[in-house]
Amino acid sequence: MAQALLKFLDNQYISVDGAETKFVQGVMGIFGHGNVTGIGEALERSAGELVYVQGKNEQGMVHAAAAYAKQKNRRQIWACTSSIGPGALNMVTAAATATVNRIPVLLLPGDNFAGRQPDPVLQQLEVASDYNVSAADAFKPVSRYWDRIARPEQLMAAALQAMRVLTDPAETGAVTLALPQDVQAEAYDYPDAFFVKRVHVVDRRPPSAAAVERAAALIAAAKRPLIIAGGGVLYADATAELAAFAERFGIPVAETQAGNSALPWDHPLNLGAIGVTGSLAANRVAADADLVIGIGTRYSDFTTASKRAFRGEGVKFVNLNVQAADAAKLEGTALVADAKAGLSDLQASLDAAGYRSAYVENELAALKAEWDREVDRLFAAQHPDGLSQTRALGVIQDTLDPSSVVVCAAGSLPGDLHRLWRPAQPKTYHMEYGFSCMGYEVAGAFGAALAEPSREVYAFVGDGSYLMMHSELVTSLQEGRKITILLFDNHGFQCIHNLQRANGSDGFGNEFRYRSADTGRLTGATLPIDFAAHARSLGAVAYTARTPEELREALTRAKRETTTTLIEIPVVPGTNTDGYESWWRVEVPEVSVSAKVGAAQREMAARTAEAKPY
Repeated sequence: MAQALLKFLDNQYISVDGAETKFVQGVMGIFGHGNVTGIGEALERSAGELVYVQGKNEQGMVHAAAAYAKQKNRRQIWACTSSIGPGALNMVTAAATATVNRIPVLLLPGDNFAGRQPDPVLQQLEVASDYNVSAADAFKPVSRYWDRIARPEQLMAAALQAMRVLTDPAETGAVTLALPQDVQAEAYDYPDAFFVKRVHVVDRRPPSAAAVERAAALIAAAKRPLIIAGGGVLYADATAELAAFAERFGIPVAETQAGNSALPWDHPLNLGAIGVTGSLAANRVAADADLVIGIGTRYSDFTTASKRAFRGEGVKFVNLNVQAADAAKLEGTALVADAKAGLSDLQASLDAAGYRSAYVENELAALKAEWDREVDRLFAAQHPDGLSQTRALGVIQDTLDPSSVVVCAAGSLPGDLHRLWRPAQPKTYHMEYGFSCMGYEVAGAFGAALAEPSREVYAFVGDGSYLMMHSELVTSLQEGRKITILLFDNHGFQCIHNLQRANGSDGFGNEFRYRSADTGRLTGATLPIDFAAHARSLGAVAYTARTPEELREALTRAKRETTTTLIEIPVVPGTNTDGYESWWRVEVPEVSVSAKVGAAQREMAARTAEAKPY
């Protein structure tokens, strides 16, 4: 059965706009007793083109596979295999990350013996009330499709269903085929037809004429519309159509984390980031917009500033999205379609109506220029205690090639990058912020480097996230895929430390400090971790940069390196960006002995009352 699965996967192709691509590139895996003599043996003897990459952590290898698919606009994937029990469960977090971000990954966890003869087998869960339950059941809520192959002939129907979901732009995400270890090794006379080359054609979903008419009527009546460009713009290759649409009708564009780089940062209509981590320009326009045109966005709370970003009286929403559930959000008028096809039809309809927005001449240019000056100021900001985070980002922005891919996911860096980073080319900004999963950064950079071998790939990662997971650094060395890791060391989980203090806390449990004998808490000296030495011990090249000059020199040297390189960048805690007329709802206790917490709760309640209730 395992041999048949690999042979099937090796013959799957995808076709978009007439361009045919081999869909499954290979298998990432870590072997254990639950898969080594099944799918492991099949991979060892495989005569096909599937490449095997040895992961170092099951979660990390799935992050790498997801990053690869994201960078390839979901048109090529890797499968990931693990043993049963803890090996399988290590993939669950990454499966959720892929599903939330609408990224296809195929997961092949080993499973208990279907025949149950050695029951209970090593690492088996024993649920006395339901003996069908295993660790693989944990994938059910985080998978778009889940199946257990309890008999070898079940593989055929399950594999076809898996491909249906993996190649569906609206329904894609993690797909899990749980593989009992005895069934992996069972023989079955599969028909030759199961192994023929299959080309999965992804048609661009056109909008209905009636939906275009409804959406165009709302836009035609709007004086101050705003486009929010999400990841769907990039996945649909609709960046040119977005630019043409915005220019044609004079509509400003704000970008989500997933949509960042949909327009060049210096495009006259690109107001930058939107929402909690948004620019002042975008957030001010959003507050007064009478119509929001969401394109390929799922409207997370960071995008909508917990539904407080849009405060114009009677503001309406038009949502162009291939996913019907996302198109219906915020009571919007749904335009369920591929972004490229939908923009084309909308433009034709608005052209016929002679539409143009009513922004005052130079209004948008003035807002953009003001924000550009603020970014320049932050990039140049000096701090008496050392290197500020925004100053470090300014040096990096000035030194990296515009074609470089930057990868990030969690901590304070996503906010700063969303606000400040200036992408000049599509697909150079790779942010996992659907789940904001700590530990994605290094693994994601490795996956992006697999997808983009001709580009420099940089992982932006905080010390907390690096300590949580850096295992695929070793895989990048093993595979000869250079990544450059920019490690911002601010001694802890400072993003959450800032959030605590902003809501009345004195700051508790989020800095990397020794336990103090005096207080009994983690209030002692900061932990002296030499991250550069750690990276060298794994085989990477490493530098430490404490000043702008040292950082510029380290970046220049890193470009010349041919192997994975880490630059440790100590930065002053709390020197990230914040504010810019944004807000994020985080519940604050109604009861506390702290007057500061009480004040923060009252302010949070007042802001909540200003937000849309649903």
